[in-house]
Amino acid sequence: MLKSSFISLMVGLLAGIIYAAMNLHSPAPPVIALLGLFGMLVGEQLIPLCRRLLNRQPVTMAWFRHECVPKISGTPPPEGDKKP
Repeated sequence: MLKSSFISLMVGLLAGIIYAAMNLHSPAPPVIALLGLFGMLVGEQLIPLCRRLLNRQPVTMAWFRHECVPKISGTPPPEGDKKP
């Protein structure tokens, strides 16, 4: 996890250096870019949620914490939760 975060930070810094060297501004303000990325992560979870609803399976907090939260936050699923 730390290695991928570090690589991501370094690539972002490199992109910033390239933008500055070419005298360009980033294509989106940082807050808007981060909100867009967050929207993408949340949007990716709508398909599994809809599939679950169409299959008439329950959508519980345990399922949400185990299946959705790790994909949105990048953290491992909670240890105490059983996979629903």
